[in-house]
Amino acid sequence: MRFVIITILLAVCAAPEIASADQAEAWTALRAGRHVALMRHADAPGGVGDPPGFRIDDCATQRNLSAKGRADAARIGARLRSEGIAVEKILSSPWCRCMDTATLLELGPVEAEPTFGNVVVLSNQTAALTAGARAMIDKWTGSGILLVVTHGANIRALTGILPASGEIIVVPSGSGGSKPVGRLTLD
Repeated sequence: MRFVIITILLAVCAAPEIASADQAEAWTALRAGRHVALMRHADAPGGVGDPPGFRIDDCATQRNLSAKGRADAARIGARLRSEGIAVEKILSSPWCRCMDTATLLELGPVEAEPTFGNVVVLSNQTAALTAGARAMIDKWTGSGILLVVTHGANIRALTGILPASGEIIVVPSGSGGSKPVGRLTLD
């Protein structure tokens, strides 16, 4: 029993160091450029997916950002700017909560990219959407950062990591998203 308690205590004490190293590696990669930042949209209450009858062209029918989500997106953008992160291109899932997050970051123009559409709602297209996302990550050759604002399930399909709202998973270009460098929690 003592062994179990000691093991648990060591794991709890080591967790902040691992998280700190993970954040440090993510910042280093972002400053270096030539990486892809996969960001889960900011806080959008209401569970997973969208209400029945939602329409992609009507934000009133979708789950949308909360006031906290809107403020978090603005704050995350300000932090990335203050750190001097060179975001070269921004792609977003066409869902309103993603487009709004990307826009509120105020890091540049945002392009809707259907291949980053919600794999929970479009579950019959998960393989094709994930393959399309991997191809976009593979072909990123910019000197700066490609920032992709998408859904947690999409990021999990690419990296195996389910990020929190507003969290960023950094991957090298050419990796198809499958080799995370680090993660940033900026709240």
